[in-house]
Order: sequence, then structure tokens, then C-alpha cells
Amino acid sequence: MHARAMRLGIFPIMRHDIGMDDAPAAGAGDDVFVHAPSFLPDAVASTVGYESNEPTPRFHRGLPSPYLTFIITMNRPVIVGDSAARLARGDSESLDVVTAGLHTSAQYIEQSVGQSGIQLAVHPLAARSLFGVPAAELTGGTYDGADVLGPVARRVREELIDAPDWTHKFRHLEAFLRERAARNEAELIRPEVSEAWRWLTHRQGTGAIGDLARHVFMSPRQLQTIFHRELGVGLKTFNRMLRFHRSVRMITAVAATGRQVDLSAVASGCGYADHSHMTRDFLAFTGATPSGWMAEELGNIRAGGHRNGA
Repeated sequence: MHARAMRLGIFPIMRHDIGMDDAPAAGAGDDVFVHAPSFLPDAVASTVGYESNEPTPRFHRGLPSPYLTFIITMNRPVIVGDSAARLARGDSESLDVVTAGLHTSAQYIEQSVGQSGIQLAVHPLAARSLFGVPAAELTGGTYDGADVLGPVARRVREELIDAPDWTHKFRHLEAFLRERAARNEAELIRPEVSEAWRWLTHRQGTGAIGDLARHVFMSPRQLQTIFHRELGVGLKTFNRMLRFHRSVRMITAVAATGRQVDLSAVASGCGYADHSHMTRDFLAFTGATPSGWMAEELGNIRAGGHRNGA
């Protein structure tokens, strides 16, 4: 499989949560997204239908997260690159169906005018059942969905395009994923890895690796080996990704209301030693400080973006 190291984040679009109803008509410049009802909760953290109605293309910084990304476009492809500058000069890759693994650095997406599709945040332990490979085989890369799923990827995309509304699109996608999961259900994951993932995600990046190793009755080194083999990242790195993701969610929850964000309080609430500690993680994961990232993305945050999984 050919890969470009790229992590896709939720597009900066106006929030519109629904049951299985259709999205309302958007006015000029109003982006819309439709947050689907939960399905396959053990495998999929969120499912979002999006429609971009901006009059001009935009670049969006995709953030690392503890989820894999699966996107099926409805018209224009997703255009990905390592930086806004590379996208601007056409040094990019265009994909109609996207499967992206875990990433530890931010990358860029060009949001085209009139772009629409469905984006899923997928739990890494569900990679075997949904994609037929362990998450480790996808880590650090973005793949053409046909390279991962085979010709069925393009067939499903055509069927989703033909579906008359969001209700039918979501139901069709759910049926496809349930069929995939049922077909691959014999793909077993070591129980120590499953329990380590559950233990870490429950603590949102604040759990100590030594405590985790004792919890699953393994040495830290043994657990690190089998965890990395399955997810493609180590225990400490995944723990940092969970804590970073939690800090992003806390920041966006406050910023979306128009209130001032107390970054020191966010750092404390997410288990960072101090504000500087959180800043170092932001620089490592996004290439920007928390304040710098907020200034760049404030409009997108207030529009309802950066909502990728619960």
C-alpha cells in the first residue's frame, strides 16, 4: 500500500446533530455537518456527514488523535499534504476513499469548494475487523481506501453517492461496516492489549504505565512489545495522544462558547504537570502553541469543528 504520512482531523464545519434526519439546506458560505446516531459503538467513536459551502478553498490543520480515520467522499476528493505550502504548490495526494492510521504530527487538508462526504473516527482495536489489518499496519500513513479494502471501497462509495439522503447514506454505511465486522470477527487481539487500551482510554492519558503493567500481570517491556505490535505506537506515546486529545476537547468546548480559555486550568485538568508541559505537547503534535493553534482555528472551533470522537 502506498502511503503519505497524514492524519486527517474533523473538517471545520457548522455543527448540526440529528437522529437519522436530513441536514437542512445551507446558505452560501455556511458549512454543515450531520452527526449520525451511534452505531458499532465498540468500533466507531463518531460518524459525521459533512458539506462544505464555502466560496473559496481553505486549508485545515488535521490534529493527531487516538483514532484512525475513514472517509468516503461524495464528490470532490480529499486533498492531503504535509504542509499548507506544499498543498498550495500542488505537492499533494487526492483520494476518494481514505483510510488513515494513527499519527503523531499534524498535517494539512485542502477543503475544496462544494466538498461533501462521511468521516468516521475508528477505535484502533477495530482496525482488524473493519479494515482487515491491525492498526499497526496503517500507523503513520494515509492510504487509498481501495488499497486497504479492495474494489468494494469504490462500489460502496458509488452506492453512498446514489443514496437519496443522509438517513439512507448512514444506514447503508452501517450495514457495510457490520458485514465487514462479522466477516472478520475471528481476528483475535491479545486480551492484555485490549485491556491495556481500555485502561488507558478510561484514564484519558493520566494512567501510569507501571500501574497498567501490574494490572495486566505483565512486565512493562512485555506489554510495550505486544501493544506496539498491534497499534504501531508505544504505551507512552498513546497515553500522550489521549491526554493531548482531551486537552483539545476541553479547549474547544470553552472556546466554542466565546469564553476565554484558561490554559493553565486545562493543563491541570488533563493531568499535565503545568502549562509549559502542555505547550511542549502541543508543539510536538501540532507545530504550534495552544494559543497559536486557537488563534488559527478559532473560527473553525466556533463553527463546530474539531469534534472527533467522544
